[in-house]
Amino acid sequence: MKTNLKALLEFPCPFTYKVMGLAKPELVDMVVEVVQRHAPGDYIPEVKPSSKGTYHSVSITINATHIEQVETLYEELGNIEIVRMVL
Repeated sequence: MKTNLKALLEFPCPFTYKVMGLAKPELVDMVVEVVQRHAPGDYIPEVKPSSKGTYHSVSITINATHIEQVETLYEELGNIEIVRMVL
């Protein structure tokens, strides 16, 4: 069953991305840089290490203004080389 994200959201709205990637110091800066291109603002991402310390999850919340912005950010965050998954 495919859910239509656009039907579930009313814009503008807060939207949180959870980005999982390799535990490298540049991960957070790379995520914020991509987000800044599409939703400029002051961000304080929340970072949590995995139990073995191999990966970090970076949670970042934007004020989404339209569905295209949400979809573009999913795609561009997923294209970061050290990112493994975007939720």
